[in-house]
Amino acid sequence: MVGAPSVVALPLRTRFRGITTRELALVEGPAGWGEFCPFVEYDDAEALSWWRCAREAAEDGWPAPVRERVEVNATVPAVGPEHAHRIVTASGARTAKVKVAEKGQDAGEDLARVEAVRDALGPDGRVRVDANGGWDVDGAVAAIWALARAAGGLEYVEQPCASVEELAAVRRRVDVPVAADESIRRAEDPLRVARAEAADVAVLKVAPLGGVRAALRVAERIGLPCVVSSAVESSVGLAAGLALAGALPELPFACGLGTADLLAADVVTASLHPVAGVLAVPRRPPAPDPDLLVTYAADPATRDRWTDRLRRVQGLA
Repeated sequence: MVGAPSVVALPLRTRFRGITTRELALVEGPAGWGEFCPFVEYDDAEALSWWRCAREAAEDGWPAPVRERVEVNATVPAVGPEHAHRIVTASGARTAKVKVAEKGQDAGEDLARVEAVRDALGPDGRVRVDANGGWDVDGAVAAIWALARAAGGLEYVEQPCASVEELAAVRRRVDVPVAADESIRRAEDPLRVARAEAADVAVLKVAPLGGVRAALRVAERIGLPCVVSSAVESSVGLAAGLALAGALPELPFACGLGTADLLAADVVTASLHPVAGVLAVPRRPPAPDPDLLVTYAADPATRDRWTDRLRRVQGLA
C-alpha cells in the first residue's frame, strides 16, 4: 500500500518535448519511492503502465542487477549548434543522442547540430539521432543519408517514422540501423516491430512498459539488442530505468539515462548525474528530500489534477 502522492513541478533547462516544466507525482511504499509521470496528453488507459512501474518500485522493489555501472549517452535537445557542443563537452559521454525533425525547424538546423556534436565527441564518439516519428519514408531516407554524412556515421536512427510499416520500409532502404521507441512503448503489441523486421534495436522505457520486470519480459521476447532510455523523470524515476539497465542480461549500447542534466531542479539532494558518462545502478529508489518536495510543490490546481488522475488510473489496475 502506498501513501498519498507528492506532486511536484520541476523546471527544465531547455524546452524538451514541447514542455518547460516536468510535472510528476511521487508515492512512498514499503520498498521505497515510486514515480508516476505519464505525459499530460496520455489518457488513463495508457497511464496505467506508468502507475504499475511506480507501484513496483514502491511496493515490490526491483530484481537484483547483473552489473553495477551503466554507460549513458548525452542527450542533445533541438538546440543551436553552439549549445549542442557545450552539452556534449560538459557531459563527458562518449555517445550522444541528438534530437532531429523538430517541428518548426529545418533540415539545415539538424545538420548543423549533428556536425557540432561530432566535433565535440571527436572521431571515436558515437552519434545517434532521434526523430520521434517526425518524417515520412522518403523524407526519412533522405535525412538519414544526409545526417550520416554530417556525423561521419550514425550508430542508429531512432523512430524515424511513426508506424511500424514505415519503419520497415526505411530499414530496407538505408544501411543505418533503425531503433524503435514509440512503436514499442506506445503499442498494444510491443513485439510487432520484431515480427515485421522493422527495427534493429529496441528502445525500452521502464515506466511506459509497466516496470522493470515487465520490461525485462519484453526484452526477452522481442529478441533485439536493447537500449534503455528515460522519459525525463526525476532521479526517483530514473532509478527505475537504471534498475532495468542493470538487470538486462546484455547491454550493448550506452543508455539514455543521463537526463537528470535536462532538469534545472530535482527532488533529491544527490541527483543521478553521470560522471564521465557513467551512472551507478541503485538497489532501491533514492528518497526525495522533504524540503525539495515543498520547494517544488505543484500549485493547488496542478496538485488536484494529478491526484485525481492518479486515483482514476489506480482504479483501472
